[in-house]
Amino acid sequence: MTKPTRTITAAATAAAALAVTALSALPAGAADAVPSGRDGLSWEACAGTLDDSPQRCAEVSVPLDYADPNGPRITLAVSRIAAAEPGRRRGVLLAVPGGPGGSSLDLVHGMAGRLPQPVRDHYDVVGFDPRGVGRSTPVSCGLDPADLSMVKLRPWPAADGSIDGNLATARRVAETCARNGGPVLRSISTRNEARDIDSIRRALGERRLSLWGVSYGTYAGAAYATMFPERTDRIVLDSNDDPDPARVGRGWLEAYGRGIEDRFPDFARWASAPDNPNRVADTPEEVRPLFLDLAARLDRAPIPWEGANPAELNGNVLRETLLETMYADSRFPELARLMLAGLGRAELPAAPVLSEQAAQAVQNNAAVSVGTLCNDVRWPTDPAGYTKAVAENRAARPLTAGLPVNVMPCAFWPFAPAEPPVRVTDRGPANVLLTQNLRDPATPYAGALKLRAAFGDRARMVTVDSGGHGVYGANGNACGDRVVTDYLVSGHRPARDVFCPAG
Repeated sequence: MTKPTRTITAAATAAAALAVTALSALPAGAADAVPSGRDGLSWEACAGTLDDSPQRCAEVSVPLDYADPNGPRITLAVSRIAAAEPGRRRGVLLAVPGGPGGSSLDLVHGMAGRLPQPVRDHYDVVGFDPRGVGRSTPVSCGLDPADLSMVKLRPWPAADGSIDGNLATARRVAETCARNGGPVLRSISTRNEARDIDSIRRALGERRLSLWGVSYGTYAGAAYATMFPERTDRIVLDSNDDPDPARVGRGWLEAYGRGIEDRFPDFARWASAPDNPNRVADTPEEVRPLFLDLAARLDRAPIPWEGANPAELNGNVLRETLLETMYADSRFPELARLMLAGLGRAELPAAPVLSEQAAQAVQNNAAVSVGTLCNDVRWPTDPAGYTKAVAENRAARPLTAGLPVNVMPCAFWPFAPAEPPVRVTDRGPANVLLTQNLRDPATPYAGALKLRAAFGDRARMVTVDSGGHGVYGANGNACGDRVVTDYLVSGHRPARDVFCPAG
């Protein structure tokens, strides 16, 4: 991506730097002269929380269509845990969730639970259900339960590499979502999430806003920092998406191919450790061929799995389990136990039971994900192009077997994007800190480097020699956590990019 060039005098540069420094030194709450708790929102106990919970919830009304501010409105559910030390309060730190389709509303058990005490002392931590999610005005496509299986929602090709079934599923999901999703689904986009974030800022009575975005939340946060740079305070983006505006969600899906390859050696070392009760092989070098051979065997001869969706352990179920369990070392045993069951060395684990509430959440998440990915950017529509890409990808990256470049419902989405995707640039205050694991399975390091380049001198990046998805407060890396905490609390941003060794 080519960065924009600008001509500016040395005097203007110095003045701009001085202005940014002065602005950063001013507490966001003080800049607006609106004390905490004077925002006009009706804060109440959050549904399902204990009476003594520090978290309170409210609703923010926003336009369905920001081009028609006096037209229909929808609501956003927001939550807040007030700064533990009001006298030291800097302002609001908004937790921007991943997904698309994720939530940060439950702060106590979610993102706020990962924050160190100094950050909670200085900030009101605010979470929200994004447009269409959960307790905000929700959306659902009303998909058939069979299409809610992750091996359907993610386009795993058939055992022989055919994508005929994926094409049929993608067309069916697109048509169902377009029919049932209504105007809220059609309004979902990253640009509108950035606008919604700014509506939350105004409702909270804050002149400027600090953000902590994770995963997809890094692109949403980057979009906000691009669209509303003057309204940003301290921006932390954690596990970063490639911001390529020509691809957006297509690029995020394709990133799994590289990310899983980067991450798999961590699992191979763990799965061959002599003291591991779930050991699957004697050496790390044996784990990869063992996994690939087992997946191919399960393609040919699936094992019945009562209660699962689908009701069998097949090759794609194993591959999907690989993808999900690479997010955290703590999930490695799930994959190992499933491999051992497939090899006949252990019993199949009990199939996960999906409650009615969980099934509704999956419906909701699927709808918001489809809406975001399809409304942000056009996707190719030629089936032959997907067939060719899948065949090449299966040969190059067999662990993910063609999934990362396969067809999605967006290929059949009947609505054109209302606006172009956000192009992240280096225009704005130098107040962005990226934090990134070297071996992230979902948002690979290579994509984070592209976001770093797009921001230019607006950003610094903290790279951690670790695997998994999620950095700050997630992997126990004291070096990386310390740099982020120091920035949020004191405003000290590193003069240059930082590398943190493992541990």
